[in-house]
Amino acid sequence: MASAMTDLHRPAETPLHLFNSLTRSLEIFTPVHAGEARVYSCGPTVYNYPHIGNMRAYVFADTLGRTLRHKGYKLTHVINITDVGHLTDDADAGEDKLEKAAAEKAQSIWDIARHYTNAYWADIDALGITQPAHWSIATDYVPQMIEFAKQIADKHCYELPSGLYFDTSTVSDYGRLARHGTDEGESRIDPVDGKRHPADFAIWRKTPAGETRQMEWDSPWGKGAPGWHLECSVMSEALLGFPFDIHTGGIDHREIHHPNEIAQNQAHSCSPDSGARMWMHNNFLVERSGKMSKSSGEFLRLQLLIDKGYHPLAYRLMCLQAHYRSELEYSWDNLAAALTRLKRLVMAVMPLRDVTSATVEHPRLLDLLTKFDAAVSDDLNTAIALTLIEEAAAMKKVDTGEKRALIEAMDKVLGLQLFSITREELRLRPKAARISEADITSILDQRKAARANKDFAASDALRDQLIAAGVDVMDGDPLAWDWRPIL
Repeated sequence: MASAMTDLHRPAETPLHLFNSLTRSLEIFTPVHAGEARVYSCGPTVYNYPHIGNMRAYVFADTLGRTLRHKGYKLTHVINITDVGHLTDDADAGEDKLEKAAAEKAQSIWDIARHYTNAYWADIDALGITQPAHWSIATDYVPQMIEFAKQIADKHCYELPSGLYFDTSTVSDYGRLARHGTDEGESRIDPVDGKRHPADFAIWRKTPAGETRQMEWDSPWGKGAPGWHLECSVMSEALLGFPFDIHTGGIDHREIHHPNEIAQNQAHSCSPDSGARMWMHNNFLVERSGKMSKSSGEFLRLQLLIDKGYHPLAYRLMCLQAHYRSELEYSWDNLAAALTRLKRLVMAVMPLRDVTSATVEHPRLLDLLTKFDAAVSDDLNTAIALTLIEEAAAMKKVDTGEKRALIEAMDKVLGLQLFSITREELRLRPKAARISEADITSILDQRKAARANKDFAASDALRDQLIAAGVDVMDGDPLAWDWRPIL
């Protein structure tokens, strides 16, 4: 396969190793179709705004996609939008999240889904996440879901008054992804009356007698809606074909949702095939105050970070600083440090903005590129990759065209937009700021005059006035001042 990096005259690349949750081991990525990479990512349930922990999953999936492109693969990436079927409890209990949100807000469920889908897409754009080849909307695939269920119902399902359920005993090695039945297993599913086995799950949920849902369809098992797990099996097969290469999602999906997808895929294919060759999961973003949960009211969403003066790309960089399989602790201090790191990178590449890229031939630059490729090929080790792009940006006495080409190649994987974002754009006004930019300029002019008159006491007082207003004065810097984001 031709490498995407051959124009940089670099040595042979390191094979791409990825951690497969199904085997709990690193494996060399070998595509199902030569030269192609087909990836499916579990998308949001659009009943509320995504919190920043949700968005970590898409930064991870985007980094995976960018790495696959870096390795020369033609990428087909699918992200689904769940606008029906996801209950408030993964174990087939509770209300439909969309129906519940629509009732609480006295709005159409379709309007609820449209609003929060658009909000999610806005966050995707703000974080520099590459648009997938397909956004698969669950309600567009309901006829295919019914057909899929019909094909597996006789051998693998049974009916209860509440709907059609999948019998997990009818497939081999159910739950191996989550390590069910072992000490390593993390999932616990409470029994539900009428199920043959506690782990059995709904394929089709009937509308209760006397009720009318805003989203419901006719089916052989009565009027109702598809189960959440069914959606991803149907859409991934429809858009990528079985088997495809990689299925991604948050680590919480590893315990119930993805094992249930695999069971459906095995039933439909009449084989032990899991649908995807590799299953990859990012770990949690941990926030100690409890504000990550959407039930907490004002939870941590991307807009809150922006309102406090943090550019979304600072959050992206913060995610890249940790390995995707590690827990990442969120704090305002950590985010502020990531913003500072991003600003320094942008400053370092500014002298290269008007430089034309040239073929990388310098041994020191090629060595950095080799190390960078090895880092991202080691199960997406972005923490090391970040240090290497910083080393490249700081390198002296090398051809600037070659240096630009190297940093561009690295940034295509990291997605920090170093050659398009400006320091001024990273200077976001905190929503709580009580001073205008005109007033800042006026005070800086007064301070400049005070310094010229050697009135350093007045100069210091004016500087302190700006600091109290949330403005950092940067003497000797062309930008002159910067907002101090709110912690």
